[in-house]
Amino acid sequence: MRIAQISTLHESVPPVGYGGTERVVHYLTEELVRRGHDVVLFASGDSQTSAQLYPCVPKGLRLSGQAADPSVHNAIQLDHVITHLDDFDILHFHNGHLHFPLARLMEVPHLSTVHGPLHAPEEKMLYKHFHQVPLVSISESQRQPVPEANWVGTVYHGLPNDLYRYEATAKPYLAFVGRISPEKRLDRAIAIATAVGLPLKVAAKIDPVDTPYFHEQIEPLLRDNPLVEFIGEVDDAGKQELLGHALALLFPIDWPEPFGLVMIEANACGTPVIAWRNGSTPEVIRHGVNGYLVDSIEAAIAAVGQLEHLDRARVRSHFEVRFSVSRQAEDYEQLYRHVIQAHRCHSPAHRTPVHA
Repeated sequence: MRIAQISTLHESVPPVGYGGTERVVHYLTEELVRRGHDVVLFASGDSQTSAQLYPCVPKGLRLSGQAADPSVHNAIQLDHVITHLDDFDILHFHNGHLHFPLARLMEVPHLSTVHGPLHAPEEKMLYKHFHQVPLVSISESQRQPVPEANWVGTVYHGLPNDLYRYEATAKPYLAFVGRISPEKRLDRAIAIATAVGLPLKVAAKIDPVDTPYFHEQIEPLLRDNPLVEFIGEVDDAGKQELLGHALALLFPIDWPEPFGLVMIEANACGTPVIAWRNGSTPEVIRHGVNGYLVDSIEAAIAAVGQLEHLDRARVRSHFEVRFSVSRQAEDYEQLYRHVIQAHRCHSPAHRTPVHA
């Protein structure tokens, strides 16, 4: 197939540090190329890919300092895609809803993966109005706020099997990876590690909007606790070192996480996850297999004491079966064929969910 992958322009593909959507786009694009598809990636010019790269900005907007108003760059990117419609069998959007008003006018089959949460009040209005746009969710729970949207499938994220190395033994510390923001609840992770007396290594990004929260709520917890080590953003090599040797990843979220890529990054190393039962976590974590699901700090503390009962080799094999990029690409190939066939028949894409 001739496939257009349209990424966000916020980060390069793959991102230098933090950036879940762009990382997922990269793994999927590389796997589709490996499987023999003709893929063009519409992304920033500093992206690295085996596909044909169509640069829409010279550099990812966040690191280039142009992220204040990305709408101009996004509109120009969309125009580039429209100019080359005849080159593709399918368009795969990962960059939001800017293209929705043109959906009925596009003569090329297309679908859009929704990577973010859908709990804002405007989301229901958006997806009700643009009910013809074929959408892909990244978890079943992500759909709950707008179940009436035109969902054509759910495809869980996937990682290359060789991206992270399995580590059979762990060192006595816990890990936290993600953003420092109110919904990610680093404060919970610090409380858990403190209660069990284990070091907590924190690899996290601080967005400008969350800087006051960090200074007011988190920084005092870091300053006053010798068990907590703040590392900052890390790349894949840094994640391998951090996650691969951890007893567990703490994922103490306080919001309906659409997926949570770091959970499967930890599992790829053989490292289990202790996650709050919220959003996608019950779909990703199978209690007692690749981690534990908890509802309180007390339950998380108890789960740390149960980590010795989990088999790290089983954690890794669970990842390979459910969350490999080859499985993800197969699921998308099935959806591509479905959307293309529906387009040829001049009928709306039917609701035929795809599950891992």
